[in-house]
Amino acid sequence: MLNYIIVINIICFILMGFDKYQAIHNNYRIPEVTLITLSFLGGGIGSFLGMKIFHHKTKKLKFQILIPLSILFLIIFIMKY
Repeated sequence: MLNYIIVINIICFILMGFDKYQAIHNNYRIPEVTLITLSFLGGGIGSFLGMKIFHHKTKKLKFQILIPLSILFLIIFIMKY
């Protein structure tokens, strides 16, 4: 399970950086629902770090609320199992 959490967070971090790059260059973007779903599948920490480091989606209220909430869900899940 730890390996899964590490990998999903690395993926989410990379996707945030890639989406920011795509946004700057007006190319195909990763749908927001995909970024949020992956966060809730365990990648919240990677998404949060990606938001802060790449300055991406930081002004969107949806991301300001849902990404930290996904981290909280992950913590609750880990504590339960």
